[in-house]
Amino acid sequence: MFEVIIAIGVLLLLIILFTLFRISTLVNVVKGTDKKWVSTSNKVNAALMMLFMIGSFGLFFWYSWTYFDDYTLAIASEHGVLTDQLFWITTAVTGVVFVATNVLLFYFSYKYQYKKGERAKFYPDNTKLELLWTVVPAIVLSILVFTGLKAWNDITSEASEDAEVIEIMGYQFGWGVRYPGVKDDQLGNYDYMLIDAVNQFGMDLTDENSYDDFMPNELHLPVGKEVLLKIRARDVLHSVFIPHLRVKMDAVPGMPTHFKFTPTKTTEEMRSELGDPEFEYFISCTEVCGRGHFSMKLSVVIHTQEEYEAWKAEQPTWLKLNEDYLEQVPADKRELAKIKAGIGNEEEELEASL
Repeated sequence: MFEVIIAIGVLLLLIILFTLFRISTLVNVVKGTDKKWVSTSNKVNAALMMLFMIGSFGLFFWYSWTYFDDYTLAIASEHGVLTDQLFWITTAVTGVVFVATNVLLFYFSYKYQYKKGERAKFYPDNTKLELLWTVVPAIVLSILVFTGLKAWNDITSEASEDAEVIEIMGYQFGWGVRYPGVKDDQLGNYDYMLIDAVNQFGMDLTDENSYDDFMPNELHLPVGKEVLLKIRARDVLHSVFIPHLRVKMDAVPGMPTHFKFTPTKTTEEMRSELGDPEFEYFISCTEVCGRGHFSMKLSVVIHTQEEYEAWKAEQPTWLKLNEDYLEQVPADKRELAKIKAGIGNEEEELEASL
């Protein structure tokens, strides 16, 4: 109740102050002094405009210079160098325009403050000026757009024949990764109708290429070799983001996407460069996909080519870890499936089954 009384009192006080202001204004109108008297606050506000401009730009440039390393990340991919160059070029172009227009905005507010006896000049148009600030931005923006489009087309173009193909799938709330096996180096087909609690990718076990596919708990990549990420979502919209590799692509339900890139620094090389022995690359989701969105973080390990091949050779196939799914393999392909999946006699050569 006391809070209500306070609120009513404040409201009444504001009404009284407003009424007094109106009375004072009407008195000045009656006396004819309302247009002849200029408050000193006009000059004060004009000066404050300049102080605000100097202080704001000073703080802006100081912060940008002092904390530059805190909001920039090291680059570990080939295309990342180009995209960062395009980013800084765009930032420089728009930054110069931003500074120039705001300096003029504040300066004109100061220079053309109200002064007794001065009148504004009627200046309705200037064709040359309008042509200048229409054509020049159009040309500059066109150059920025087309250079960015070229970079984007390179990233999303067809991968080379020897590219490392890896599938990544977003789901609430995590990431699944699937690799082609070392025996055929081909990802098997999938069907969303086959997804269940174990077969999270919906692997189609009628496809022979699926038998040696494997699914680790981390994303492992080879340095210096082109990688093609095949991206999809199982439920809602997610987004694959690997900041140090400058990889960012949405995972869209029902619409597979992809991203092509080449890592340039192993995990150990980045740790040495940053002086951080605990550094790890990672994937996070940059779409707000639900309450568990914060937990969608996946470790990424980048190896030398030799280390990567050795790691792949050690990975057990998904079918070997889930032998019950052999029942879904056509009867005439089960022996082949066992051999490719490494089930039973692992020494038997694949050619002997053909």
